[in-house]
Amino acid sequence: MAVQIITDSIADVTGEDREKLIILPVTIRFDDGSEYKDGENITHKEFYERLIESDALPTTSQVTPYMFDEAFKKVVDNGDTAIVITISSKLSGTYQSACIAADNYKGKIIVVDSLSVAVGERAIVDLAMKYRDEGRSIEEIADILNCEKKNLQVVAVLDTLEYLKKGGRISSAVAFAGGVLAIKPVVGVVDGAVVMYGKARGSKNAGNALISQINACGGIDFTMPYRVGYTGLSDILIKKYIADSSDMWNKYVDDIEYQTIGCGIGTHVGPGAAAAAFFPKHPERLNNNAKNEN
Repeated sequence: MAVQIITDSIADVTGEDREKLIILPVTIRFDDGSEYKDGENITHKEFYERLIESDALPTTSQVTPYMFDEAFKKVVDNGDTAIVITISSKLSGTYQSACIAADNYKGKIIVVDSLSVAVGERAIVDLAMKYRDEGRSIEEIADILNCEKKNLQVVAVLDTLEYLKKGGRISSAVAFAGGVLAIKPVVGVVDGAVVMYGKARGSKNAGNALISQINACGGIDFTMPYRVGYTGLSDILIKKYIADSSDMWNKYVDDIEYQTIGCGIGTHVGPGAAAAAFFPKHPERLNNNAKNEN
């Protein structure tokens, strides 16, 4: 009996890791009526090309209870169990969909609300994979995730206010003023909801603000999963932010890998955003790691 890990496409899992998971896609609809399955018949590059050309924001639909039920049935019919990790319940109804479907598979399927999104959700998935590979049960993995997700930090800086305006989250006047002044919002995810940490003027100050906020959250524990990502078609800004923050990471890792962030965040913030998800340095965890090494 194997432990399967199921997540939604908002976790932005790419590459070889996709083969180790069951990923259920959200649906993306553009204003011309075209419809896509996130990560299946549209790539991140294609999504941003369409987003930039569109006058109106695309919409995304949550994973349905039926989609979860179909996935759960296959898992159980194979004699396996599954841990399910979803985008924050405060940002989407996907968690509720999973819970509705899981009600028919008690003892076989456990659903965990990541209380995060994009790179943050991906970090929780990474943690689940780590403990699955260690041979932990779904109950043990769920207990660990529900504990550790409270420590997870997500910090991001946005490049433009235009997409927040398109989505009706700020007024046209605020967006215009922000554009003139080159205002870059610094945001985070706290208890499953997006919060504003502050604002920076210009890309250089935005990078400094991002680094400062990461330090304010406790710094990065590089013994735990972490993820760095960007929205849009260009990785110039994220490369600059990584280079400018080298003092933060070069004692612990040789380089910082980064990935693209898809429709879950990209729809609302547009291209040019940069985000980091990490577990802060935690004395108790560090002490336990030291004990395990001795």
